[in-house]
Amino acid sequence: RTIEKFEKEAAELGKGSFKYAWVLDKLKAERERGITIDIALWKFETPKYYVTVIDAPGHRDFIKNMITGTSQADCAILIIAAGTGEFEAGISKDGQTREHALLAFTLGVRQLIVAINKMDTTKWSEQRYDEIVKETSNFVKKVGYQPKCIPFVPISGWHGDNMLEESTNMGWFKGWTKK
Repeated sequence: RTIEKFEKEAAELGKGSFKYAWVLDKLKAERERGITIDIALWKFETPKYYVTVIDAPGHRDFIKNMITGTSQADCAILIIAAGTGEFEAGISKDGQTREHALLAFTLGVRQLIVAINKMDTTKWSEQRYDEIVKETSNFVKKVGYQPKCIPFVPISGWHGDNMLEESTNMGWFKGWTKK
């Protein structure tokens, strides 16, 4: 399988946790540095939709590329780190999380999904998840989004929890239902 191939290649470079990122991060510099630099497209179909995933960089140095990718999107997935200090830095006044949500809305992206990553670093804490949902909801409401229409999903990119299959580590998460 492709993911297994990427996992092996990433492990050889000491970046085993990057197996999912490598699906779209093709540039040598992206793989070596562990960050997305340029936008990448991945297309697939469901019985109902034609979908094009646009992987845009999140790193501050590549914000122009992020704008290029985001300006083409109908929906954005805002990935937030749950780790202590990481979330707080991202949601702070000059944080990347704030900047990305604001840019997405400003560029006309009205549908938002929030993936709360690194839940493994919080020992799968429902309390930490709830805290992040509450604070993020307050912020995105000020930006212009309707929090009740935003799916918040706890994930672990490192372990693959809630990425392709339902996680057994977060039994408290029963999925998202529109309020």
